[in-house]
Amino acid sequence: MRRMGLAMLGLSLGLFGSAPFVAQAQQAATGAPWSYEGKQGPLNWGRLDPAYRACSTGKEQSPIDIRGAHLNKSLQPIEFHYMSSSMALVNTGHWIQVTPAPGSYIVANGTRYDLVQFHFHHPGEEAVKGKLPDMTLDLVHKSADGKIAVVAVRLNEGNANAVLAALWQHMPKTAGATDKMTESMSPAGLLPTDRGYWTYEGSLTAPPCTEGVRWFIFEQEVELSRDQLRSYAALFKVTSRMIQPTRGRKIEANE
Repeated sequence: MRRMGLAMLGLSLGLFGSAPFVAQAQQAATGAPWSYEGKQGPLNWGRLDPAYRACSTGKEQSPIDIRGAHLNKSLQPIEFHYMSSSMALVNTGHWIQVTPAPGSYIVANGTRYDLVQFHFHHPGEEAVKGKLPDMTLDLVHKSADGKIAVVAVRLNEGNANAVLAALWQHMPKTAGATDKMTESMSPAGLLPTDRGYWTYEGSLTAPPCTEGVRWFIFEQEVELSRDQLRSYAALFKVTSRMIQPTRGRKIEANE
């Protein structure tokens, strides 16, 4: 299977510039096939293609276990400027990826990052004190100078999620399939009410595992129903990378 997920990521990022990260993403789109299980699974990613070398040699890889975070009172709340729009969905063969119309962005510690796409991992990737969520939503952003910021939302079983219900109606069932949600929706509906977060420097969690990615993980979880969780799990049994060593990296909390 071709690297459809990062192909879509490369195309989305390409809308906002031609930074080195974009070139890496597009290169990986035609690289070696990879998977979340078996011989092409995470333990072997770094050996599948030279472009994936960071997956095995990188020193600041993601995801990590969030513990021992230090309070940094100088960290500002993230400003979310998400607009309602139609949504393009694609089954990349690894996850469901959603691309909104251009215009949504965040401001994090003085830097603007445009929202380029969001996708889901099952089970969740970012652990908190050793506990993994049922799923994770990763909202991928890019600044004008090519820096990447990912806002991670931890999803756990509970009440039904209205925004996910609307998205799931358009969820493509087979690898390579696409659909479009023409009704207008804002990704803000997927965020928790409490926007306190942890932050650290990490990487993409799939090949090419590019480092230099700024992560923001919400402290508060968001709920989805058992049926919503099962609907996604029926398509993707495992779409998550195992926890990576922190190697002394600083994990900070904004409150």
